[in-house]
Amino acid sequence: MNSPALQDYDDPVCPHPNEVDRKRIEKTLAERERYKYVAPQVLPAEEGYIVRSPCCSRTVDPEGGEIDIARIEFQSGGFWRLYRKDDDASRWRAHSEYLSLAMLLARLIADPKREFWR
Repeated sequence: MNSPALQDYDDPVCPHPNEVDRKRIEKTLAERERYKYVAPQVLPAEEGYIVRSPCCSRTVDPEGGEIDIARIEFQSGGFWRLYRKDDDASRWRAHSEYLSLAMLLARLIADPKREFWR
């Protein structure tokens, strides 16, 4: 029989989403290179966060509504996974993995191929 402490260790609870990292992501997004004039939202999601922003280029939403930019998830192995939205299929697709949230955010705000901020 396992002790309660051992059971807690074997079945850890994901620390994400949390308000501290949500605000950290929001603040870092203000440094992005594309569409600086819109204010994206960072919403809590299961084991992570969703970045949503008004559609600036009208290529995804001709009405200029809000679109999903990225999904950020903390993985049980202690790393972060970045997803991009496949608008044609209306689903999230894994994009890349990072050892730290700071590395993931640096990639997201640079977006050299316009995979996220479109």
